[in-house]
Amino acid sequence: MAPPSDSQVLDLARLLEDPQTRIIVCCGAGGVGKTTTAAALGVWAAEHGRRAVVLTIDPARRLAQSLGLTELDNIPRPVAGIDTTAGGSLDAMMLDMKRTFDEVVEQHAAPDKAAQILANPFYQAVSSSFAGTQEYMAMEKLGQLRTEAARDGRWDLIVVDTPPSRSALDFLDAPKRLGSFLDGRFIRLLAAPAKAGGRAGLKVLNVGVGVVTSTLSKVLGGQLLQDVQTFVAALDTMFGGFRERADQTYALLKDSETAFVVVAAPERDALREASYFAGRLDEEEMPLAGLVVNRIQRVAAPSLSAARAVAAADELADRDGSASGATTQALLRLHATLAETAVRQQRLTAGFAAGHPGIPMVEVPASAQDIHDLAGLREVASALTTREPAALRR
Repeated sequence: MAPPSDSQVLDLARLLEDPQTRIIVCCGAGGVGKTTTAAALGVWAAEHGRRAVVLTIDPARRLAQSLGLTELDNIPRPVAGIDTTAGGSLDAMMLDMKRTFDEVVEQHAAPDKAAQILANPFYQAVSSSFAGTQEYMAMEKLGQLRTEAARDGRWDLIVVDTPPSRSALDFLDAPKRLGSFLDGRFIRLLAAPAKAGGRAGLKVLNVGVGVVTSTLSKVLGGQLLQDVQTFVAALDTMFGGFRERADQTYALLKDSETAFVVVAAPERDALREASYFAGRLDEEEMPLAGLVVNRIQRVAAPSLSAARAVAAADELADRDGSASGATTQALLRLHATLAETAVRQQRLTAGFAAGHPGIPMVEVPASAQDIHDLAGLREVASALTTREPAALRR
């Protein structure tokens, strides 16, 4: 199959240099290198004059290690070792889901009500482990960073590494799901006694609610039910705020200042997921910049095919039994394995390009070792920002 043409090369250098690009969202399936990609983009941008902050949702803390930070938490921290001669800077942070939820409560509720919510046992459980909370809080934190950037100019670029969810686009769906939970019939029913109490016109309703509450009390336990009711009643005034901020962040993600970068590995399943992500982004009218294909295998002698390498190894085995001959045979067979992998990956990525002719792509060669420092991130950034077609780099 034909390799990508010049018009299909994803020009991330131009994207990062454009002052109108304010947010880059890296999304994709788990384990494809989103965190490394986000960090590398942040390093390149900072060393080319942007004031960047990288927000990771990756609990493995690989970003902290590669950026030379001893810790990474909910507070943006400056990254040392960045070349600032172009006037740029780089901060990095890792989402603390519970702390972000606490911040939302503290910022958008009266002090007494905030204290009541924060001390509530049901809130403490929800803020730490409720399904979808991490993705929703990632949206909240992105909104906070963008507001701070607009207010004081601390950053002019935010790079987001989306959560390692089964579907990376849970990041987009989470506000809707969490809102549905908070507005759900069950939660509203639990809140009804606190909200309906004292209203003469709701006596009949209260009788029905009382029966349900009595049943739930037996199932859940009286204290747990009381905690849930107290939590929902306290949080009720914040429902509109949740929804409003979610709508604002969602609109921000659709804005021209945002660019989504889908990250994939050169494997069938990962590219299938990438195709799904691209389709969803198109449906949601989100601005897709293009696809990054990580860990592409390169071979030192591309003209030597796998079949020829195996044949040469077999021939050498028949006529040379020395130690050096055995070493050469091993190298030839290793080359054959790598060449087969390279051909398979090339076929898969070319197939994706043929099926998605409108999506620009850039390929990042597989590294011989784990990326664990700024030097490694700079190598990845160099591959990400190349303007050379992949065909010329093979």
